[in-house]
Amino acid sequence: MTTKVEKSIEVQVPVSTAYNQWTQFEEFPRFMGGVKEVRQLDDKRLHWTAQIGGVKREWDARILEQVPDTKVAWAATEGATNAGAVYFEPLGPGRTAVRLHLEYEPEGLVEKAGDALNIVEKQAESDLEKFRSYIESRGAESGGWRGSVNDGLSVGTPGVEDAPASRGDSGKAGVSGRTVAAGAAAAAAGIAAAAAAKHRSDGSQDVDRTTVSEPDYVVTETEVVPVADPDHPITGSNPGRTF
Repeated sequence: MTTKVEKSIEVQVPVSTAYNQWTQFEEFPRFMGGVKEVRQLDDKRLHWTAQIGGVKREWDARILEQVPDTKVAWAATEGATNAGAVYFEPLGPGRTAVRLHLEYEPEGLVEKAGDALNIVEKQAESDLEKFRSYIESRGAESGGWRGSVNDGLSVGTPGVEDAPASRGDSGKAGVSGRTVAAGAAAAAAGIAAAAAAKHRSDGSQDVDRTTVSEPDYVVTETEVVPVADPDHPITGSNPGRTF
């Protein structure tokens, strides 16, 4: 199941300034939370390293279409499955609308739990706000690439169907055992909290607040295995299941 995120923001700079700054992909960690590194391999290929919601992910992406002052569209070719486009629209001499369209495919227990809590959507909104602060505080772009990709042939807004080569890694690419264990514990806590909130909203008796301590998980090299515990609220109904 895929998830779509659409966010937009207005920045107080000319469209060429906003677009030029966005083409400086290796500077994304300056304003994108969770993005640790972006390496531009050539005019069309990027390698990303990110950590969002306690999960480290790496992927390669290919720029499918790039039109100066108008659009940058991409799709993953390996690793985390995602695709989308960023659009730039002039609103006046010194104002620009920046619109982000992102489609991604959460994989594994931790990412699916994070998706239920809208972590990526909130991160995208925060990133656009940080981009506005970054470019407006500078007043000018740090660089720019004015070339085109795809020779003016529009690809529309790419979705995950445009990233078939990146699908099927089951959320394990770039994820350490320690990170998954921590994320799984956080996911379990989030699910329990949501269940408690629903219990209260139904008019039933109140639920005492609890403190999450050590996670009831055993970490292997590539998997998180719940410990068989018949009384555990998550694993008790199906002990020994591997995610």
